[in-house]
Amino acid sequence: MSNPGLRVIDSVVNPYTPEFAALRPAWSKEFLGGKVRVDREALDGIPEDDFLEKLDRAGVERALVIAAKAGSKQHAIHYQIPYKKVAALVQRHPDRFSAIAGIDPTEGMRGVVELEKAVREDGFIGAHLYPHWFEMAPDHARYYPFYAKCVELDIPIQIQVGHCLRYSDDRPLRSVGRPITLDTVACDFPDLKLVGIHIGWPWTEEMISVAYKHPNVYIGSDAYAPKNWPKEFVHYINSWGQDKVIFGTDFPVIDIERAIIEVEELGLRPEPKRKFLRDNAARLYRLA
Repeated sequence: MSNPGLRVIDSVVNPYTPEFAALRPAWSKEFLGGKVRVDREALDGIPEDDFLEKLDRAGVERALVIAAKAGSKQHAIHYQIPYKKVAALVQRHPDRFSAIAGIDPTEGMRGVVELEKAVREDGFIGAHLYPHWFEMAPDHARYYPFYAKCVELDIPIQIQVGHCLRYSDDRPLRSVGRPITLDTVACDFPDLKLVGIHIGWPWTEEMISVAYKHPNVYIGSDAYAPKNWPKEFVHYINSWGQDKVIFGTDFPVIDIERAIIEVEELGLRPEPKRKFLRDNAARLYRLA
């Protein structure tokens, strides 16, 4: 690797090669280039080899790539990344990528069966949920069959918490992901490994309180640049929450190289930084 001093696991990554970028609707490029200010040169996707070089430069040894389900298939502005396409990416680079399966609660038990097949047959190591796309909070009953299956399969589930940005004028989405809703889920499923991703902003302290309360609740640091993290969140990573936060970027929302540079500038102590950047994710996802 170009950055041999670091060993990093990025736990929240959207595959964004030209093949995957082409699967997204038109609003996605407008949102990424406008609201999120992704580099214009990257909006059409980054070739696979170039992305691997980016990981090398950042010291990222493994990226967990998401087969996202951004809403049901009932709305034209929604998109879903096929499990098989992400599985194929992982099969090409099994030493660099692992796969995370998006869930769609409107699929019911058919979706639960597909999740199980993805794990047992294609080696997916976790699940992922965007509650706002379905306008159902994380503690809605329609998610519970998926949570139960995650417990049975012993895999973590990433759940976006915090407010919801305005992705498309065609369908503004309600912010249904208050972090406190994970408290209900954790009480009902004490063996479910829950990761509240997107730091829970602007309710980051609320997310910290839920992670502190429940041994099975963790926080993902993705979707917000490290230089903009609330000081309470940085302190939590560096001290009493050093075992409860995993590094992520939500690439291409946050550039991976940029994120690593800004993490280095936070002044984290060596042991909490090592846990945050790699060890916590390795333990949670049972990565060698």
